[in-house]
Amino acid sequence: MKTSYLQPKNPLILRYHRLMDAFAKSDDERDFYLDKTEGFILYVDLDKGIEELEALEKEVAENKDRYGQFPKMTFYEIKKFMEGFIHEKVYDIDTKEKLLDLISAKEARENFLEFIYDHLNELEKWQLYYQERSRIRIIEWLRLQEVQFVFEEDLDLTKSMIEKLKRQLFDAKVPKDLQVARDTLVAKAKTYYSNEALNPRPKRGRPPKQVAKIEVEPQVSMDIYTQVPMVCRSFLYIPDITSASSVTFSAKFETEEHLLASLRGSPRIKVDEKLEALSQRLESLRHLSSRLAGAEKMFGIDKVQKPFTPFYKPKFKETKTVEILPENKAPKIEEAAGEVLSTKKRGRPRKEEAAPEEFGVQKRRRFAIKKVTHIKTKKDK
Repeated sequence: MKTSYLQPKNPLILRYHRLMDAFAKSDDERDFYLDKTEGFILYVDLDKGIEELEALEKEVAENKDRYGQFPKMTFYEIKKFMEGFIHEKVYDIDTKEKLLDLISAKEARENFLEFIYDHLNELEKWQLYYQERSRIRIIEWLRLQEVQFVFEEDLDLTKSMIEKLKRQLFDAKVPKDLQVARDTLVAKAKTYYSNEALNPRPKRGRPPKQVAKIEVEPQVSMDIYTQVPMVCRSFLYIPDITSASSVTFSAKFETEEHLLASLRGSPRIKVDEKLEALSQRLESLRHLSSRLAGAEKMFGIDKVQKPFTPFYKPKFKETKTVEILPENKAPKIEEAAGEVLSTKKRGRPRKEEAAPEEFGVQKRRRFAIKKVTHIKTKKDK
């Protein structure tokens, strides 16, 4: 870099989703430039006046070390993106064959997106794949430009702290809290120059427990630039992009909303059709239930009938309560003995269990019967 302009005192804080959008839209008709001093992006809008365009061209030519031009996506790279997704992430054979046919025909990019947005299962996989591949491509280009940078989306700093760092980017002496934040940025910037940044490895070990995701609106800091030349201010590219889903792979449409409005098989239309079909089914079910109610009245079926209760077998044998009679109404010993003998079951006798208190009287009667029979046999001898 030249010494004619100020040098930043900490790594540049760049918006990754904004860079991702500029990479997708950079083609033969549109030029994008990154300022290596403060990190702002310039978009050469051909709708501007000739004088403004000539002044910008002169500024870029005189400060080639300051401005880095975004690489343009060629047809080969676009097709490589789509083919990589089809071979790595699409598992259904019919879907894979359909997508391969689409990308080999005319208007491959738009037809591919139309098919993907018409299949919601593939859309989620495509957005994740596109974000991962774009991240590697952007980091490679920034490393070639020898830019010390961090992505704002990867920082754990507060919004106010990031804005302070942007305001005092060129100050040599800063408060202690800002110096600590600068050290954090320097340590984070080193990770983008590691081998793992270009070849991310899958995490080993047991995966974390799945917790319900809480959608939180991302907090994005303000765009604060103090060293923008006058000829460049009308060409600043500062779109409000907060998520990767807002970045489209299409170069024709600016936002995802414009893309969805243009697609014939928009998912919103599909959702409306499904809701309409579901409401029709519910209406037919109501009609059937009303007809069944009329049939019950005709055949005299009682609606107040108790509902069916399933039979559950008890886990343990239920104990029966025994009524204890007074002494004058108690049965004779011989009758009690006959009842005991008659209720005796065949087979191996069970182990005697501790009887509850209400069986105490009955047990004493059994012992009395045994004692009487034993005495009679002795006298007979």
